[in-house]
Amino acid sequence: MSNGVEAKEEFAWRPDEGTRLCARLTEFLSVCGLGSFDELHRRSIADVPWFTSQVLSFLKLEFDPPYTQVLDLSRGAPHARWCIGGGLNIARFCVDRHLGTSVEAKPAVIWEGEEGTVRSLTYGELSVQVERCAGGLRSLGLQSGDPVAVHLPMMIETIVGLLAIARIGAIAVPIFSGYGSSAIAARLADVGARALVTCDAFPRRGQTVHAKSVADEAAQQCPELKHVIVVRRMGEGVPLIRHRDMYWEDLLQKGAMAESDARVVAATDAEDPLIVLYTSGTTGQPKGILHAHCGFPVKAAQDMAFGTDVGPGTVISWVTDIGWMMGPWLIYGATLLGATIALLDGAPDYPGPDRMWEFCARHKIEVLGISPTLVRALAAQGDEHPAKHDLSRLRILASTGEPWNPDPWWWLFNHVGRGLVPIINYSGGTEISGGILMGNPLLPLKPCSFPAPCPGIAADVTDEAGQSVPKGTVGELVIRQPWIGMARGFWKDPEKYLATYWSRVPDVWVHGDWARVDEDGQWYILGRSDDTLKVAGKRVGPAEVESVLVAHPRVAEAAVIGVPDEIKGNAMIAFCVLTADAPETEITLAEELRQRVASALGKPLRPEKVLFVSGLPKTRNAKVMRRVIRAAYLGEDPGDITALENPRIVDEIQGINKRG
Repeated sequence: MSNGVEAKEEFAWRPDEGTRLCARLTEFLSVCGLGSFDELHRRSIADVPWFTSQVLSFLKLEFDPPYTQVLDLSRGAPHARWCIGGGLNIARFCVDRHLGTSVEAKPAVIWEGEEGTVRSLTYGELSVQVERCAGGLRSLGLQSGDPVAVHLPMMIETIVGLLAIARIGAIAVPIFSGYGSSAIAARLADVGARALVTCDAFPRRGQTVHAKSVADEAAQQCPELKHVIVVRRMGEGVPLIRHRDMYWEDLLQKGAMAESDARVVAATDAEDPLIVLYTSGTTGQPKGILHAHCGFPVKAAQDMAFGTDVGPGTVISWVTDIGWMMGPWLIYGATLLGATIALLDGAPDYPGPDRMWEFCARHKIEVLGISPTLVRALAAQGDEHPAKHDLSRLRILASTGEPWNPDPWWWLFNHVGRGLVPIINYSGGTEISGGILMGNPLLPLKPCSFPAPCPGIAADVTDEAGQSVPKGTVGELVIRQPWIGMARGFWKDPEKYLATYWSRVPDVWVHGDWARVDEDGQWYILGRSDDTLKVAGKRVGPAEVESVLVAHPRVAEAAVIGVPDEIKGNAMIAFCVLTADAPETEITLAEELRQRVASALGKPLRPEKVLFVSGLPKTRNAKVMRRVIRAAYLGEDPGDITALENPRIVDEIQGINKRG
């Protein structure tokens, strides 16, 4: 099994001397007294406490009181505890510590709305807003340990709210801005949220999404919810429920009136809960993933600094939502590092197909995070759109969320990065607080590859028994040592957490992805191991077949599933989304695609059927939900689909099978 990229693949990018010398990772190597990335990685996994201490020092995190032990494994790796006895409220280091420095006057956030409005805050102004929001939350009786949900698009108030919640010691619960009421209610009820921050409405592709009315429907199902705070995103008049609802500006006014209280930063332990991130993943029910003050933000800042080379003043943008881990990752990581967050609110290709590139040029974006799915969509709009704008300030392109296919990777590299800018591929997960594998400015890269594991991550590729496999062999992606960003478990379900990740091999994290390392040491993610197909006795990952399909010029996207077959055991069904210029008749194209897979992978792996659909069911962070496709096609219960961006596709797939 491969990813369409063999060991003989040539390197697409190599760092020049100037890039290497100026990189923050080079600075870290110097601080550690090490001469190369390989040396750093070897020591980082051989001596986890040493590496973690070096990172905490590099990030200038001061604990009050100081921690007495960086890592405690007395209860085993799944229950690792960090920074024992240390006091840490991460909000202090995202905001307060920049005051009185050169960072204070620099932009903390630049926001551009879909309608073209631009707003910004310096770090000094952000500090005032966070203090007032924290004071306002306290005035409502909210305190340490109270879950507070944030249901907003990516805007300035989203950042202020997330940091203010941390400041008072409460637990942030980000919720996707586009969720329906049942999905919101399920998460509010599960976590026992005391308050919800939402907005009146927000625009998407010229249409109005009425967020407050959706939030009201959800709140009716959650008696524990005592407060709803409404940001006037569009200035719409919305009904306020007496004694429960209030506008954002009134909350901040309450905080300003209690100035002395607003300046108090709650004394939290380093291991106190900071955030619960809900994810549906690709299987099963949504789960709340718990992270601590000394976990998620530290890992986020580490990966951002070492992988995407972010430091004070760097302008970084990531196309994301607060409900995906990359939203909080962006906020905590960038503010810890004193960088500037550039938020693109709305659709990246609306009102024009070049909005993404116009945004990058206008705000002089240096680091751009963008998913392969979005790249495929933007590439389909035409090569001329990025060419119209000055993208010379871009020095890092980054991507996460799903495996790449070569064609869109090369399009981004050549048409956006001009063949000069590395694409820092990043893969891990919400439970990781960021990456297992990640590129960096010191290592050469191949198309679609990861040059190495992240520092501090003892990644390996193993067989089913947990034994390392040779280079070139596909196996399970695992982590053999604990790391500071690891999840502190699932909310209210510790046994499921252990069963999901720690039950296969003692004290080894099994991530659930297939991976391979080539002869040059480049890593590849081949898709979820629970998606693997076994057809006619041969094992194949869906991503491998999908790469062959989307290489066809008339196929925009593809997803492959296995269904029961009396002869083969499993038969492969491919679902393809065609480009706009695809022909009216599909029978010939379907057979052409079947033969294309047979030629590339062998006749036994030729799909039984190739079916054409208008879209694929995806989560709002662009992950294709293959389990939903399979269930819909087979007429089974698809389980939790609250994370779907386009649930109507499920009905379309069900209809295909009913038609035979």
